[in-house]
Amino acid sequence: MKKAQRIIVSVIAFILVISMAACAAAPKNEDGMFDITGDAGMNNAPNSPSYGYPNANKGESALEGGVTLEGDADASPEDAPAEDIGDKDEAVDQNIYENPFIKVEEMDTSTFSADVDTASYTFLRKMINQGYSLSELQNTAKYNVLRTEEMVNYFKYDYASPAENEAFGVNATISKSPWNDETYLMMLGIKATEIEEKTANNLVFLIDASGSMSSADKLPLLQEAFVFLTEQLDENDTVSIVTYAGSERVVLEGASGNKKQTIIDAINDLKAGGSTNGEAGINKAYEIAEVNFKPGGNNRIILASDGDLNVGIRDPEQLEKLVEEKRNSGIFLSVLGFGTGNFRDSNMSAIAQTGNGVYHYIDCSAEAERIFTDSLLSTIYTVAKDVKFQLTFDKEYVSEYRLIGYENRMLANEDFDDDTKDAGEVGSGHTLTVCYELKLKNRETEEIRPDWVKLAIRYKQPDADISKLSEYYFGDEQIAGEPDEDFVFATTVIEFSMLLRNSKYAKNEITLESLIERLDGLTLDTYKAEFKSLLNTLANKQS
Repeated sequence: MKKAQRIIVSVIAFILVISMAACAAAPKNEDGMFDITGDAGMNNAPNSPSYGYPNANKGESALEGGVTLEGDADASPEDAPAEDIGDKDEAVDQNIYENPFIKVEEMDTSTFSADVDTASYTFLRKMINQGYSLSELQNTAKYNVLRTEEMVNYFKYDYASPAENEAFGVNATISKSPWNDETYLMMLGIKATEIEEKTANNLVFLIDASGSMSSADKLPLLQEAFVFLTEQLDENDTVSIVTYAGSERVVLEGASGNKKQTIIDAINDLKAGGSTNGEAGINKAYEIAEVNFKPGGNNRIILASDGDLNVGIRDPEQLEKLVEEKRNSGIFLSVLGFGTGNFRDSNMSAIAQTGNGVYHYIDCSAEAERIFTDSLLSTIYTVAKDVKFQLTFDKEYVSEYRLIGYENRMLANEDFDDDTKDAGEVGSGHTLTVCYELKLKNRETEEIRPDWVKLAIRYKQPDADISKLSEYYFGDEQIAGEPDEDFVFATTVIEFSMLLRNSKYAKNEITLESLIERLDGLTLDTYKAEFKSLLNTLANKQS
């Protein structure tokens, strides 16, 4: 029976991979290489920057103005070069640095913000489908564009649901690390509560209709995504459409969700052209959302763009300040990223993090359908905002710890109790995976201790200003000699991320073949099976 199930899953996954590869494929140039930097009607210069900043030669990474960075995976932040990205007046270090091991005796507490974004994985998938080799991906991964937690959190895991009157269900497994025989890996699986019935929506589709959006993987794919969403709405919902190019334009305001054809026609009539004034568009979208505000409802702006702003505010920090001013209005802002050429991940990520929303990257119509059909509730309905995690380790049992991923979500320990400090949002039924690499101390006693790790979660209800606190304890009872399949799969994704950035923390050799072998025998759903197929694609390209 299990063998038959695996065969069925493999066939479905093969069909899915073929469809996603087709919609992610990019045109090739005269030399047969994939051209992912250009857009129809745009300047296709060899060094046009894109998400991950790969240039037309792919083996290097180009930034604004043709600057090329030669990164070092083991470099320290102090040694890293600062280059201009998107804004020539400001130098920004875009290298990613893995969180280091921390000695518990020096700091026993680790604090960070929740992150359920998935953008990194879908862009990785697109690059692999476009023909990137492992070495080319490794060159791209030096920059903060392939975030480990976003790859892990793309997939669904069989985590226990919350107990009655609890916001989160918390699962924990501690087992030997597959990449270091001297360390353990603690995996925390958090599942948010699910809403029992759909809340009335006040949605504003904020659509970038500038010239940089004219290619097939931008505005046309964006239109497909919003059509999928529109088809899920009803008479209790309200839809407005705001576009921005050189200036903002209100295309539709306050249309009932049952006027599907009117909404779809307005979406499909959009054309790309002109410059990109995102600031004007954001301000107008909040204005329209406030006019149609639904008390007790889901009030949300969904921004869809490549993030390439060239008029008004362009800098990520300034964008954060703009959105931060609007955040307390009770209106959430989520972000959908599209395309490759001229894509600005830093802008999109900054807007989503500050706007009380999530950030997805859509690489093909199948992903658009997944987000707005299968994952609709978790995509647009927030059940907890400003979600913060704080772990405290007992120095008698743990000598050092290292948080894996979440590098751009780190918080100061004192921020945990500060309700004015912004943090991540979690949607209905969302699952969130957090992994720590641990160095455990030798035990002089066989006493079973269940509490040498404390997890504290602080969060607010979507319409609240005061946070709630939940606490959980873990220890010897969570140590597993044979971890479950979720643990094996998630750690395989983590190892692949470590392989991409030539992680100095991998003491055992990591190869594509070893990762593929570990996935053999697991019962994989469609998307997990697709991940295995992507690894096979890279391995075949190497051979």
